[in-house]
Amino acid sequence: MTLKIILADDHAIIRDGLRALLEKDPHMEVVAEAEDGRVAVQQAKELSPDVVVMDIAMPNLNGTEATRQIKARSPKIKVIALSMHSDKRFVAEMLTAGASGYVLKNSAFKEMIQAINAVVQHGTYLSPMAARPIVEACLEVWSKGESPFASPLTPREREVLQLLSEGNSSKEAAFILNLSVKTVDTHRYRIMKKLNFRSLAELTKYAIKEGITSLDI
Repeated sequence: MTLKIILADDHAIIRDGLRALLEKDPHMEVVAEAEDGRVAVQQAKELSPDVVVMDIAMPNLNGTEATRQIKARSPKIKVIALSMHSDKRFVAEMLTAGASGYVLKNSAFKEMIQAINAVVQHGTYLSPMAARPIVEACLEVWSKGESPFASPLTPREREVLQLLSEGNSSKEAAFILNLSVKTVDTHRYRIMKKLNFRSLAELTKYAIKEGITSLDI
């Protein structure tokens, strides 16, 4: 059986390197590449891959929200997060969104084939540097019956926040999300009220801090 894989990363050099690596394995085929999260969601819908390798920091729709949408529509698709960050918040967000694996970019070419084989066998895979902080954090909070990773924003609010913080106007965000401008403005108002912010600059700082968007994009 040949595994169908989608590579989603906004850096072509990363996609090219991973494609070259994976296609050395006769049981793996890269069927598509995406440079932003929204394209990755559409490709997953059209191609029904076995695995999506998903960069977290991408324009238009970040990897966390893209993963959430893919898993909501197609639970059988496995998602492996790809990130520069081992911070527990990034790892927790992706696992909560439905990812089965988390691979750090600095070890991706060493670990990716192993990670793909692990998740398609209904397992999980975390790069060692990413696993330790998340395990420690989970053990601490779960022992208290708490979860420090829950976001106060809904998935749609997080989508709107990303688009606005990346410089899109309400009209542009409305077009991308197929919503009315009034609905986008309502989401914006609710976001600012929930977070007790008064400016777009505050929202942008929050979006970066929470991994919703990235200065690297």
